[in-house]
Amino acid sequence: MQDYIDLAEKNGVILLDKGKCQFCGANTPRGIHECLEIFNFEIQHIDFSNIDNHIYRFLIVDSHTLQHPEIHGRWNNHFHLTRLHLIFKYDTNWTYQHSPKHSEYLNDYKSDRQNEYLILPKVFKRGNITTADINEKSKDKTVCKDLIRKWALDVYDT
Repeated sequence: MQDYIDLAEKNGVILLDKGKCQFCGANTPRGIHECLEIFNFEIQHIDFSNIDNHIYRFLIVDSHTLQHPEIHGRWNNHFHLTRLHLIFKYDTNWTYQHSPKHSEYLNDYKSDRQNEYLILPKVFKRGNITTADINEKSKDKTVCKDLIRKWALDVYDT
């Protein structure tokens, strides 16, 4: 399985390990690596084992993926953008059961569109909220959920 370092290399991207995140601009001393650590381990206050909170996990994953498309496969980015579209524009109450069906539709879609690419927003222009903002400003679960929703909408609108 490829990790983000392998995918960045495949995409011709050199990952920086100092300074703010080179993709989203998060104020992280160790760049993308710290941005990913925050994404993976430090966004707290929400009990993701509670089914009512799963939507926030989806929003976090979609937001972070779309702010860092260079470290993901290109069709993966289509998946996350489409999911945000379904959530925000069609009020889809996304569940884990939707994901395999969504992947099937995407596989059908891409079968005759091998030359299709998303036009990526410029680095640092992929939304004004980052993982570091969520981590720093979340004081409790209510604030955290509100920030996550705003983050996802901000990324989607971008």
